[in-house]
Amino acid sequence: MSNPASPRPSSLARRLSLRFNTWSALTIGIALVVALPVLVILAHIAMPAGGIWQHLASTVLARYLANTLFLVAAVGIGTFVIGTGTAWLVVMCRFPGRKLFEWALLLPLAVPTYVIAYAYTDFLQYAGPLQSWLRETFDWGHGDYVFPDVRSLGGAATLITLVLYPYVYMLARAAFLEQSVCVLDVGRTLGRGPWRLFTSVAIPLARPAIVGGVSLALMETLNEFGAVQYFGVDTFTTGIYRTWFGMGEQVAAAQLAACLLAFVIVFVLLERWSRGKRRYFHTSSRYQQLPEFRLRGWRGLAACLACLTPVMVGFLIPSGLLGYLSVRGGDSLFGAQFLEFAGNSLLLAALAALVAVGLALVLSYGARLHPGPVTRTATRVAAMGYAVPGSVVAVGILIPFAWLDDTINGLLREHYGVIAGLIFSGSAFILIYAYVVRFLAVSFNALEASLGKVTPSMDAAARTLGQTAGGTLRRVHTPIMRGSLLAAGILVFVDVMKELPATIILRPFDFDTLAVRAHNLAADERLAEASTASLTIVAVGIIPVILLSLAMRGSRPGSRARVGRKDEDL
Repeated sequence: MSNPASPRPSSLARRLSLRFNTWSALTIGIALVVALPVLVILAHIAMPAGGIWQHLASTVLARYLANTLFLVAAVGIGTFVIGTGTAWLVVMCRFPGRKLFEWALLLPLAVPTYVIAYAYTDFLQYAGPLQSWLRETFDWGHGDYVFPDVRSLGGAATLITLVLYPYVYMLARAAFLEQSVCVLDVGRTLGRGPWRLFTSVAIPLARPAIVGGVSLALMETLNEFGAVQYFGVDTFTTGIYRTWFGMGEQVAAAQLAACLLAFVIVFVLLERWSRGKRRYFHTSSRYQQLPEFRLRGWRGLAACLACLTPVMVGFLIPSGLLGYLSVRGGDSLFGAQFLEFAGNSLLLAALAALVAVGLALVLSYGARLHPGPVTRTATRVAAMGYAVPGSVVAVGILIPFAWLDDTINGLLREHYGVIAGLIFSGSAFILIYAYVVRFLAVSFNALEASLGKVTPSMDAAARTLGQTAGGTLRRVHTPIMRGSLLAAGILVFVDVMKELPATIILRPFDFDTLAVRAHNLAADERLAEASTASLTIVAVGIIPVILLSLAMRGSRPGSRARVGRKDEDL
């Protein structure tokens, strides 16, 4: 006797298979579109570069490698220590000023590295205010004292660390807010104090997010151009610019960019190899208030100073110096035209953040649904754009889109006798595309780390209850990942506000941003005038950072229990 219900499981299996295949195709399609400029650059690897490589190897290549490795090591250690330590303090400890530091620690992220380099150089150089005051006060002459040179490799590493540690702080804080109280209670039951609980329990659980933040800081370090060029430090990035635009060797410059990709690929592979098959999941949807350690006396003062120092050195002092320069001799165009510059910057940053976070969510979820080698490789290639300098990404975009515009105009002229002009390569669309290519890794790393902590049993339970893959993402994963989504949006927004090389090359005619205005003035050594645009970049970037950071305070599931609690932090 036949069972009439027997075909139903087969039909359901076919629908599920189609859905998984659809998500996989969507993931691979998005990855290919985003990776197009990177693939264009990588296509130059096999092209002959003549004798330029012999010249580079015999002159500057060793210096490029040594300086780049030093910056990577110094910035990696510095951002990990500052970002992770301060994140743990503001989440798990109670001390004076904690609620203020929750958002204040993000402020250096709004300051471009080239801006902080200009500010400190003006302040710390031999003719600057500090050394002039020292000579006048102690009656010193030239050679009577030793003062560290800020325009050096060590100075560049220090300033870059002060600007980039918020990457680690943001993601580590989001991870600490999402951690399970049960695990922490077990650690306290076993006799672990705050320090051992931090090192042996909290950091291992937050490892994916912390590594994601450090990797973002390292990729930004590999791409850093403004500060290292101003300080005269030769790295792979300055070598790419010099080879491409100074020597006119596009092939050799693209091959140097491929070396940067190799740095990032090796780093990612080493981290995943060291992690092995260990995974970190939330096993419960019930969240309680996190335990807090009250720091009194000298411990509270030490925690306050530990949080105040990076904010002071990375934001307050350079902002004050720029404010002084702006008052002393600011930009004469400040006024209505600056509203246009700020509007352009805000619009581009908001659109790029929305698109990048949306695509990163699709990519990370598609890789989770179908974790095969094809989707994993596709998502990694899509995220590699962050390791390529902005100008190289711009050229990688211009090549295919200029060809597309020429093809469209040729067809229109042949069939209709009209020319549409620069449809893609002359519009703001190409700028948004460049920003997504550059900063997709920022949002992807944050969301992948957060999504990876959601146990697969939640997916299985949701599907058993009739939820589709999209419904599971919307109803289960997104509420859990709310803090990481906010963090990813903040990072992309602020990065786009500061982006300079790609904006200069790809912006439409008569479409300037605050970053372009500040760079043009600083390049002419008009630092006092450039300080006005620089301060505007900082002010525009601070507002969303503060608001979203305050919103993250309640992003932990179950945090409503905190409402009405008396705050005793300030």
